[in-house]
Amino acid sequence: MDTVRPTLVSEILRGAVNLLSDAGIATPEADAVELLAHAWEIDRSALSRRRLFDDPVPAGVSRRFAELCDLRRQRIPLQHLTGIAHFRHLELKVGPGVFVPRPETELLAGAVLTELVELSAAAGLDATPSNDGERRPFVIDLCSGSGAISLSVATEFDGVDVLGFELEPAALEWSRENLAHSRLGESTVEFIAGDATKVTEERPDLRDRADIVVTNPPYVPDAAVPRDPEVAEHDPAVALYGGDSGLEIPALIIPEAERMLRPGGLFLMEHSEEQGARARELLAATASLRDAATLQDYTGRDRYTVARRSS
Repeated sequence: MDTVRPTLVSEILRGAVNLLSDAGIATPEADAVELLAHAWEIDRSALSRRRLFDDPVPAGVSRRFAELCDLRRQRIPLQHLTGIAHFRHLELKVGPGVFVPRPETELLAGAVLTELVELSAAAGLDATPSNDGERRPFVIDLCSGSGAISLSVATEFDGVDVLGFELEPAALEWSRENLAHSRLGESTVEFIAGDATKVTEERPDLRDRADIVVTNPPYVPDAAVPRDPEVAEHDPAVALYGGDSGLEIPALIIPEAERMLRPGGLFLMEHSEEQGARARELLAATASLRDAATLQDYTGRDRYTVARRSS
């Protein structure tokens, strides 16, 4: 009796890459591999081994993979299909209602970590000690979204206290779920509901407290609808659009950060590649944020600006 030959890994991936390429997906190979691993319920290293030996793909896995590829072809975000966004060393749970963290934001988290290392090496800072008398740095993350920055900082630097503010209830739930699955060591993280433009109205106790305030705020101009359907149709609008120029909301966040920073504290803000000069102007117009500098992302484009509160 004739039997149907099972589809091999090489064949199923080749077909998926062609399908996703025709749909305009920017990374068809990587997406196909991620979706096949997800459909097979294995990690990417296990799939690499099966790909090396060109193993047959079980029929049930093939069907599930075909369904996922069809959804991806319709420009449903890859991370919504797998439920996971990779960010630095983390696997964050994401889905509808939360902004999917981008690779360039990893640099923002890295800059926070660099500042924490420098703080820990410094002596004699004017800081409120912990109960055991040791110095514990304090970071505030405004517009914390999925918790990507907060959790990266807390899991990569042992002994930091991080407070994240997020306005959107759905995003706040995702961040709290990610927190529940994170190993923090001696660090602490708390995510609370709050408007990043009005924090000190509700929490005056946070004035002059933070060593670092970091934010990845909404900064897309209201009329500049993103070209990628994954962003325009699936990322929450409140996490994208920052006003007519894109910097109206960031302009309200900056003075809040200034009020929360202790003297000598560092402010870091992500923005688009066209907004560096204007971001520096906004910082220069404050009473105490000085030495603004714009830094680049992996592609050499302006991506975030930092400034320090004067003593």
